[in-house]
Order: sequence, then C-alpha cells, then structure tokens
Amino acid sequence: MKGSILTFIICTFLGLGVGYVVFEVINGSGEDVSKAKTEQASPQEAVKEDNDQGKVQETSTSADSDILSVKGCLGCHSVEGLNLQGGATGPDLTNAFKNVEGKHGKPINEFMKEPTSAVMSGVIGGNPLKDEEITQIVDLLKLASEKK
Repeated sequence: MKGSILTFIICTFLGLGVGYVVFEVINGSGEDVSKAKTEQASPQEAVKEDNDQGKVQETSTSADSDILSVKGCLGCHSVEGLNLQGGATGPDLTNAFKNVEGKHGKPINEFMKEPTSAVMSGVIGGNPLKDEEITQIVDLLKLASEKK
C-alpha cells in the first residue's frame, strides 16, 4: 500500500512538472510569434477577395485570429462573426463589443484590463493583456459585431 501511494505521489509531481514545462515552452514561443505577426499586419487591415458571384467580400487576415489564439481566447470562446471556431465553455464573442458594457458596466477595453466576472478575472489576472493587445482584440470584436 505504501508503495502505491509513493508511486502515485511521484507520478503526480512528474506529471505536473512536465505539464508546467510544456506550457512554458508553448506560451513562451507563442508570444514571439504573436509579436512578429502583429508587426506584419494589424487587425484593422482587411483583405478583399472576389467570391464566386463577382462581389467583393471582406475577410479577416491571419493576424486577426492569431492574437485570439495566442492569448488563449479561442480556448473557451468562438467568434462566429469572424468564422473562428473555439471552445464551447465561454459564450460566442461575436456581439461582445456591443454587449459587454451593458452586462458588466464598463466598456470592453476597460473590462479586458480589469474584468468584473469571476472567471475572466482569474483568466486575465494570471496573464494580463498589454494595451496594444487589448486594442487588437477590441478591433476584432468590433469587426465581428459589424459582420453579423
């Protein structure tokens, strides 16, 4: 019995240690990728493409969704207005630009600095967003709300 408990404790610590190291490696490299891509194209830029009917349609650039992926937003949220599939834990963010102030009592950019919801306080509190990241995300969510 003592051997089983000792094995369990050792495996638990090894698992947590490996998980922590992997998370740090992934998180560390993701920030560099994000910075490089956001320097190439800003979220405010849109690419126009011709569709089958000859109409011009706006589509978001790859840098748009990168900030949402790198910062972990798409782990819990989708943004249907930008055709971004993500987790189902959190609500779809398509109308967040319009709805956050009414729901949380502050504009979305202020909410992202200091969230009033318990879940988002924990998420953002552990990994605060920089002002330029908040601006990129707010611009994306504004674009998403305009497309719906």
